[in-house]
Amino acid sequence: MNRKLLMALFSIMLMSVLAACGGSDKAGDDSETPADAGGEKDVYTVATDNGYVPFEYIDEDSGELVGFDIDLITAVAEEAGVEIEFETLDFDGIVAGIGSGRFDIAIAGMTITEERQESIDFTQPYYEAGLILAVKEGNDDIKSIEDVEGKTVATRTGSTSQEYLTANTEAKIEAFPGIIEAYQNVLAGRADAVLYDLPNVQFYSETEADNELKTVGEKLTGEDYGIAFPKGSELRDDFDEALTTLKENGTYDDIYKEWFGEAPKEK
Repeated sequence: MNRKLLMALFSIMLMSVLAACGGSDKAGDDSETPADAGGEKDVYTVATDNGYVPFEYIDEDSGELVGFDIDLITAVAEEAGVEIEFETLDFDGIVAGIGSGRFDIAIAGMTITEERQESIDFTQPYYEAGLILAVKEGNDDIKSIEDVEGKTVATRTGSTSQEYLTANTEAKIEAFPGIIEAYQNVLAGRADAVLYDLPNVQFYSETEADNELKTVGEKLTGEDYGIAFPKGSELRDDFDEALTTLKENGTYDDIYKEWFGEAPKEK
């Protein structure tokens, strides 16, 4: 076989190999597309807190994550036919994480605000709350929010309470990652008062502070909690519909009574 014929045969074989490799690469590109891109997951992550009684906290006896929010989101997810798992972190991290899409769902006593709605989608409200000021028993200097000018007021980082204090008072604000730290600073005399959500203040005073923490003044603002999702999440509508169903069939009332001792007031 002469040299020219040998080179021609080699060129034909090389072209065939390259063509085969090219076809293989294309098939490989298609097969590497994520199976769940744009589709459903097997398990969705719910971001929550672990120190906001009675909504979500660690039970000292069982070591389990419990609370009104935990029972509610579990029931809503079951009604929606979705499996969930919990991830706990500080509240300000929850707000940032759900806004950025790091988490699929968030429930943590999160107030629905216009600012949060710019990056977060909420369900219909599931709990009506409000802010209340509290002081240590025996403190008669602070009788309402009007008396906190120049005083040290503790609250929780990233909360609407912190926003309220900043916008409406001349208090010295001390914000903590967990609200329990704020309460403890008041009880220890390191802060003059604490501003936070009414149900949590009352619960902590009755169960943890031996009623050494007393509320003063009127409830401030009307606030609604919502289940949160990244902007544009398809889960939002499914969970909103499931929440409506639980309110209609009595499941929501049963969960509410278990944690707050009475059914929610009719609006």
